[in-house]
Amino acid sequence: MTDAALCRRAGLLIPLFSFPSSTSWGIGDIGDLVPMTAWLAAAGQRVLQILPINEMAPGQQSPYSAISAMAIDPIFLRLPDVPEFAAMGGEASLGSGDRELLGRVRRAPRIEYASVWRLKHASLRVAFEWFWNTEWRRDTARARAFRSFVSEQAWWVEDYALFRAIHAREGERPWTEWPAALARREPADIDRTRRELATEVLFYQYLQWLAMSQWREARRQAHEVAIFGDLPFMVDGDSADVWARQQQFRLDVSIGAPPDAFSAAGQNWGMPLYRWDVMAVGDFLWLRERARRAADLYDGYRIDHLVGFYRTFAWPTDGSPPFFTPADEPTQTALGERLLGIFRATGSTIVAEDLGVVPDFVRASLARLGVSGFRVFRWERRWGMAGQPFIDPVEYPPTSVATSGTHDTEPLACWWEHLSADERRKVGEVPAIQRLTGSNDAASDAPFNPTIRDALVAALFASGSNLLMLPIQDVFGTSERINEPATVNDVNWTYRLPWPSDRLDEIPEACERREALRRWAATYHRL
Repeated sequence: MTDAALCRRAGLLIPLFSFPSSTSWGIGDIGDLVPMTAWLAAAGQRVLQILPINEMAPGQQSPYSAISAMAIDPIFLRLPDVPEFAAMGGEASLGSGDRELLGRVRRAPRIEYASVWRLKHASLRVAFEWFWNTEWRRDTARARAFRSFVSEQAWWVEDYALFRAIHAREGERPWTEWPAALARREPADIDRTRRELATEVLFYQYLQWLAMSQWREARRQAHEVAIFGDLPFMVDGDSADVWARQQQFRLDVSIGAPPDAFSAAGQNWGMPLYRWDVMAVGDFLWLRERARRAADLYDGYRIDHLVGFYRTFAWPTDGSPPFFTPADEPTQTALGERLLGIFRATGSTIVAEDLGVVPDFVRASLARLGVSGFRVFRWERRWGMAGQPFIDPVEYPPTSVATSGTHDTEPLACWWEHLSADERRKVGEVPAIQRLTGSNDAASDAPFNPTIRDALVAALFASGSNLLMLPIQDVFGTSERINEPATVNDVNWTYRLPWPSDRLDEIPEACERREALRRWAATYHRL
């Protein structure tokens, strides 16, 4: 699929973790893509946008805090679909305490990451032992299929699995705290450790084999709904990628973002800085590998923090002033366009998360390249005009992604409640809103209600953007957030739908929303 394939279509943003089914283990898993895409297809939605599925750092729950740029997080494995787990007896093989815990995480209104991972990890360990004894040691056809996977994916899975095995042996300490020879990747020590941890390395490769097998099967059954991923700008410093390519990163500098609408003081993400000059000498091989992996996993993907690939905002750890790298605009343009060329070379559809502080030359570059950026209704205004009126979505350019918000923004319901009567009136003056409400006054004193919700959603369906991508909360008009930027707490990234994804057709509210979405998709030529 290429950028030219971005004909008019619509989809929803729903993190994979947010739509568990009645049989999954307290978190949306790979197998849950099948019932979720069935509902989307019936609703006339042709795209499912998810957040990153990279393996998260131990103890983390942010999908943007990755211990690997390549590995799928095993927390998304569907245990009932693991043959070895089924052969052991499936859920019936769990002890009473684990069955009780499984029932609790299934009933929980939010995702309980630590409990879910404890349950899954223990069962996957036993499943691997079964695989080792009944398949691997006997060199069965299944063992040979696993061996083929490891051979085909050796370009990333070997370093990843070794890193993961050492990381576990070292009590999940960062690699910078490992014995010096391992931290520096001294060849003799690496070879010896690989032999010592051979079984553990195999275990982590086994998990990735299961994940990839399940992922391919889920995509095959995705009801012709395109799965869009999310390519994070960066990975953790404590990651397999940085450990294996230390010379390509500055560990004494942390990346982030300058002050913007999300954070008046700017954001420091605590992740190392790319050494663009060093990466360029190797023709950006690691980024080419990331693009290759993303093309294997997704029909298309959003490039997170797109502006960072043009110019990266860096915070020195010694407290000296932050800076951009590269330093000058011509070099920034050349770098960004070269890197976008790498991502597009695989043939994947890419869209650019170009929100926040983005200089005009970056937007001009995206337009020149024909890469779609985002049009978030609440921020699309004529800022230079008196009163700063909202732009009618029908004026959005075809090469763009229309949306009501992102995983970082408050849902429409909350946004509306915080608007002044004057701001609500300005929303009502948007011609598309007037046509939909039949009024020149969009209930400036009205609380958020289904009429206002549907007028805002329908106006975005009518937008000029070829691609429409709405957060599912805004379609239902609910107020739960996925994430609050620059905030670390136990609530972020724990949002889940109030109903199992395989029972949405039994829920009157979900059925009504399904029909409304399909009607809008048909009316505005997005089917």
